[in-house]
Amino acid sequence: MNYRNNSIEWTRRQVLRTSLMAAGAAALPQSRLWAGDATPSKRIATAKSIIQIWMWGGPPHLDTFDPKPEAGAAYCGPLSNPISTNVDGIRICELLPQLATQADKYTLIRSMTHGNNGHETAAYITQTGRQPGNLVYPTLGAIISRCRGYDSGYTSDVPPYIVLTEPQGRFSEAGFLGPKYKPFATGGNPALPIFAVEGIAIEGVTPERMVSRRELLHGIDLLGKSLPEESAFRKMDQGEEKAYQLTLGDTGKLFDLNTEDNALRDRYGRNTFGQSCLMARRLVEKGVPYITINYKGWDTHKQNFEAMRRKLPEFDSGLATLIQDLQEHGLLGSTIIWCGGEFGRTPKVLMESPWNGGRGHWGSCFSTLVAGGGFKGGMVVGESDPKGEKVQSRPVLPQDLHGSICELMGLDPDSPLPNTQGIDAKIMPLDAADWGIKTPGRLHEIM
Repeated sequence: MNYRNNSIEWTRRQVLRTSLMAAGAAALPQSRLWAGDATPSKRIATAKSIIQIWMWGGPPHLDTFDPKPEAGAAYCGPLSNPISTNVDGIRICELLPQLATQADKYTLIRSMTHGNNGHETAAYITQTGRQPGNLVYPTLGAIISRCRGYDSGYTSDVPPYIVLTEPQGRFSEAGFLGPKYKPFATGGNPALPIFAVEGIAIEGVTPERMVSRRELLHGIDLLGKSLPEESAFRKMDQGEEKAYQLTLGDTGKLFDLNTEDNALRDRYGRNTFGQSCLMARRLVEKGVPYITINYKGWDTHKQNFEAMRRKLPEFDSGLATLIQDLQEHGLLGSTIIWCGGEFGRTPKVLMESPWNGGRGHWGSCFSTLVAGGGFKGGMVVGESDPKGEKVQSRPVLPQDLHGSICELMGLDPDSPLPNTQGIDAKIMPLDAADWGIKTPGRLHEIM
């Protein structure tokens, strides 16, 4: 897989190009509309938004949330001094000091498992809560987009499912739900200036010139003017209007981080991940139901510990500040944070050539962090064995986590998943697939 750093500036033209594609797809008429919404959960909904921090490539659980110094240097490497948190008995990696002060606000799941070690398949399993088969299921983000988006009273010009900044992998996020429920990927880099000063050329085109071009296009569009309101072309016009609002209108100002306090931006970290976390908080304030931060760079086959010394400090600043900032804005109680990747990394360090201190893929046991939205803080769910190789107690499957998140969002996981294909599927039933692993099911102990 290619994990190049994204250093493209967010310009009006780039956002416009992506916006037109997404808004146009959303505006196309559906073959059949589903009447009603998914059955509400019996649990009182506490969450309104979800921020998923997708650590693409698979973060090493022993070097983040499940340190094992007692296993020896062959397993913990040079990160052999985990630090205590503000919750008695919970230790995390020494490179996460800010998160150590926030442990009372999050829960660590140290017994996630699915047993798959392939990036694409493991990502599909973790994102959808389903085993691969003939039917392509939607990701949790697409499910929330269907059940808490435009079909269920959402009226904002900002799409209900947003990815900062690139799609998460080589699979269809919306599955059988269709392109209407795919995420809007913003592109670019929020750590760089999003817009130039009004009147200054951007890639040779000023905002005023973009407006005049649009007016010219509409002036010569005689065919479009002659078509009835319900035609597909007029629907595309509606999509175009939404796209322009995302770039030249008031909605576009949402993506301009220059309006935020410089000291706060510094706390988040002046890097792509830190500024994406700040953007996620702004999107939550706007009422967006599902936001994914696609955080690359965790596929550390080689020189794992050098990578951790680079990545963990920016991860620590971004996530700890996001938790604190949401709380200060009164949003943590209604916002779920779900942080993890498709699997963990091999507990035993691969010292031999060509890995030279790397870690491979490990789907047997890995860690996930959850916070806010009704999840309790200051807890640990499950336990790995003394070397972090297998689940020792309370295994948690992706479908267990997804179902719990759905319940906190007010959705019954066992109710039918509305779709236009007539497919008989439930949102996230416990019997969705034969995993060969018996689990207690939903995470009710931390809800």
